[in-house]
Amino acid sequence: MAMDVKQIGTLVEEKSQFVRKLLSELDKAIVGQRYMLERMIIGLLANGHILLEGVPGLAKTRSITALAAAIDAQFRRIQFTPDLLPADLIGTQIYRQSDGEFYTRKGPIFANIILADEINRAPAKVQSALLEAMQERQVTIGDETFALPKPFLVMATQNPIEQEGTYPLPEAQLDRFMLKVKIEYPEKVQERQILDMMAVTQKPLNIDAVITPEEIASVRAVVDEIYIDEKIKDYIVDIVCATRDPKSYGLDLDRLISFGASPRATIYLAVAAKAHAFMQQRAYVTPQDVKSIGLDVLRHRVIVSYEAEAEDKTSEDIVQTIFDQIEVP
Repeated sequence: MAMDVKQIGTLVEEKSQFVRKLLSELDKAIVGQRYMLERMIIGLLANGHILLEGVPGLAKTRSITALAAAIDAQFRRIQFTPDLLPADLIGTQIYRQSDGEFYTRKGPIFANIILADEINRAPAKVQSALLEAMQERQVTIGDETFALPKPFLVMATQNPIEQEGTYPLPEAQLDRFMLKVKIEYPEKVQERQILDMMAVTQKPLNIDAVITPEEIASVRAVVDEIYIDEKIKDYIVDIVCATRDPKSYGLDLDRLISFGASPRATIYLAVAAKAHAFMQQRAYVTPQDVKSIGLDVLRHRVIVSYEAEAEDKTSEDIVQTIFDQIEVP
């Protein structure tokens, strides 16, 4: 029998205590960037991969490293380069001459948190090898399939300003990321704090673990129980359907959209909204939870047309218009 909202509320209040401690630990290593840190925790709670996009030097890599330390997780950083091979990622079979047998050497993908640094620098073969790991949470080496550890989370970074030597991620792979988070420059006050904190030749990460991977599984079970009203479910479906058929919602956006969001967007919007409500210590989802997380879920799923590009309209502009126009329950 399902729990009522009051029972869920008690559980949420109890289980969400670690969020404040986690953010406090991350603040030891990162100045500002609260938006990025909260989205990373939402990805962790919602079991969704995250793509962080921003110019170099905005603490993307440092934030992911700090998060892995704070949850006492097995962590691997993989620097993606044009000469990377799938075997460098998932592992390979090696022939042992002494007994004439093949044995499997597992790659760095076998960890709880994978930092795929500059993911758009790797060629298509490597990206497709990562695709199975992200979607199925397993990898195939030779004729054997291996399950990946739990939790398993890919946090990828990409640089938006360099095009030379990069391979833009195909839409099918972008769709596997629950959230695409755009990182902005820090404010002037934060920039000064960064200078005070980081302008030394050595700055180790002194992060204490506040939760274990096993405990995260029990937290996710509580996130799953968070209540979503039928009207909010309809609201989520309306938002996603409006990206595919804006005309039926009275929106003049047809000419600006080549492809709308996939059903994954509907699922991820609901799950991420639950995680956002959990972060706010609430046992139920509000329309504001959907709006708060909506841009991160949809910005990489709405493909704009040439006409939109000619008018300098981005997918973010289109998604924002949809949120502004669709009636809130």
